[in-house]
Amino acid sequence: MSDGTAIAGPDGALRCPWALSTPDYVTYHDEEWGRPVHGDEALFERLSLEAFQSGLSWITILRRREGFRAAFAEFKIAKVAAFTDADRERLLADAGIIRNRAKIDATLANARVLADWASGELDDLIWSHAPDPATRPAPKTLADVPAVTSESTALSKALKKRGLRFVGPTTAYALMQACGLVDDHLASCVARNAA
Repeated sequence: MSDGTAIAGPDGALRCPWALSTPDYVTYHDEEWGRPVHGDEALFERLSLEAFQSGLSWITILRRREGFRAAFAEFKIAKVAAFTDADRERLLADAGIIRNRAKIDATLANARVLADWASGELDDLIWSHAPDPATRPAPKTLADVPAVTSESTALSKALKKRGLRFVGPTTAYALMQACGLVDDHLASCVARNAA
């Protein structure tokens, strides 16, 4: 059992302990998590997947990501915004995704809101809440990694004010971690500052 510090993976490199439970996590941790993500549709995808993850393990979402992409038209905002009631029923019956009515409805509603935004507006809004890295010491253990911050609370409020749903402060912080607004790889982790 880990004490929350980085532990050696199969290759001997130190990693965040959560990353070593499955090969899927190792790849996600090493190649994606914490690396900067830009672009409205890339961020819409991540925001949607973080919302679907609420109350579930991230591995559940990660292993269904291709199913989500197929079901939600590769998260192309204009396409998802145009989904009909028939599309909604299709999604509710799709075993390749999480069939949660509230989360599906939120994703469709969010796409309709975002379809009216200017190009780059979602990217600008999200990244405007990135904290100054100099004010965030590298976490030494998992206990040093917060679930919510003042920045994620502010981001959540800004997204909700603009009409987006399923974007609470915890979901907003998970988005910030996943998309590189913060680097929460542990100080001794091989992926720290890899972006």
